[in-house]
Amino acid sequence: MLVPPMIFRSVPLALAAAILLGPVLAHAQTPRRDQLPLGDLIEIVVQEEELLAIDAAGGGTSVVRRQLNEEVVWVGTRGLVGVVVTDRRVLAVATGSSRWQEAPYERGERPPAGAALGDRVALVTLRQRVLGFLGTTNRFAEVRLGPNEDLDAVQVGANVAVVVTDRHAYGLSPDAGGFFPIRLQLREKLASVSARSNLVTVETDQRVLVFRGPTGTWAERRN
Repeated sequence: MLVPPMIFRSVPLALAAAILLGPVLAHAQTPRRDQLPLGDLIEIVVQEEELLAIDAAGGGTSVVRRQLNEEVVWVGTRGLVGVVVTDRRVLAVATGSSRWQEAPYERGERPPAGAALGDRVALVTLRQRVLGFLGTTNRFAEVRLGPNEDLDAVQVGANVAVVVTDRHAYGLSPDAGGFFPIRLQLREKLASVSARSNLVTVETDQRVLVFRGPTGTWAERRN
């Protein structure tokens, strides 16, 4: 099914200013690492044959062609990242990049309802895997669930995210460049999960686990 031209606007004022004033304003809008929270710096335009990602920070436009009769299911942007879910694949793009990244569905997978977005990260939950998108490097990372491994929680902060199953907690760090696991104990029960700007806290009935996004490391404290 062909989708008529649509514009999903996240920051129309910033985008209009970037278009009118050009590279000078675009340079001024480039986010600092300590600038939290970020304003939305990317806009996605859905056309009949193409998807456009307009970069309000760098001033460029990234283009990817839609496949024949490919249907767009969901579109979202936040901070540096934009994600599009279609009936055939997940597409993601970050500011400062000229290229979309794609993850085709595997056998037995269906399009997810959407993605969980942070300023610099995104999570997409599929049947037996979770895709993480790193906005700082414009690439996907992936966690594959093992046989009979159950997904318990997914949380996203501004610059960090976490996937918790009945066997592991996987912290996602764009700074460290991927997912970092810590194993849960046998019969350890999840109590709560919290994702802040750069920190994840996973509390169980036995301990408190803390994931630090800037270093991609876990620490623990026993109850």
